[in-house]
Amino acid sequence: MEDYNFNAEAVRDRLVAMIKEHAQQYSFDRVVLGISGGKDSTVAAALCARALGKENVIGVMLPDQKQADIADSVRVCESIGIQNYTINIGEIHTALLAAAEEIPFSEESNVNVAPRLRMTTLRYVAQALGARLCGTGNLSEATVGYCTKDGDTSCDFNPLGALTSVEVVEVGKTLPELPRELVEKTSNDGLSGKSDEEKLGLKYSDIHKYIRFGTCGDADIDEKIRRKETANMHKRMRPPILNPLV
Repeated sequence: MEDYNFNAEAVRDRLVAMIKEHAQQYSFDRVVLGISGGKDSTVAAALCARALGKENVIGVMLPDQKQADIADSVRVCESIGIQNYTINIGEIHTALLAAAEEIPFSEESNVNVAPRLRMTTLRYVAQALGARLCGTGNLSEATVGYCTKDGDTSCDFNPLGALTSVEVVEVGKTLPELPRELVEKTSNDGLSGKSDEEKLGLKYSDIHKYIRFGTCGDADIDEKIRRKETANMHKRMRPPILNPLV
């Protein structure tokens, strides 16, 4: 572990350069991203604003009926100085459940409706505004499958996908335009009243160590992370094509 060297300022600057390069390569200059008020979307928005100019970054707040911490989302947009919209997906969510009333209700499936509706809404906004959709998920979440397939995993590019949750915070600390308390804010799903770590039964610091060093120092926790990683690998892969012609 002593060999690990993460230079947050260098990573920040490299990511800003990479966003610029990606935009030039794929001929776009505007991005849209969902702003939850959490550290990931906060840091991603700030990086995009540095790379493309704050006038070319559009933040979209997507409450499902009510969002207790939506003031944090507004504060993120104001701190960075980006244009923003609020689109409440609550009525769409309710309409979907009503339209599917003949299907047996599944709480797990219902929980994943909001992320998928948010993705659809963000895709609509991005195309309508001639922009690309920036993802905000981090490597820790992807590793243990704490993400929704065809929801927050869907984007045109993701500047945080190679960083652990711990590393996202470190990069965020180098961005003086961001309120420090939002960068270090405890992650939660906004639904259950529990933190992400409580729901996962894992600490992000342990997931970080597992990813970067191969072990968090506890064999039982390593095995728990490994099982989640294996079970959720399908979320990180393109759908397989079953080709009968080969």
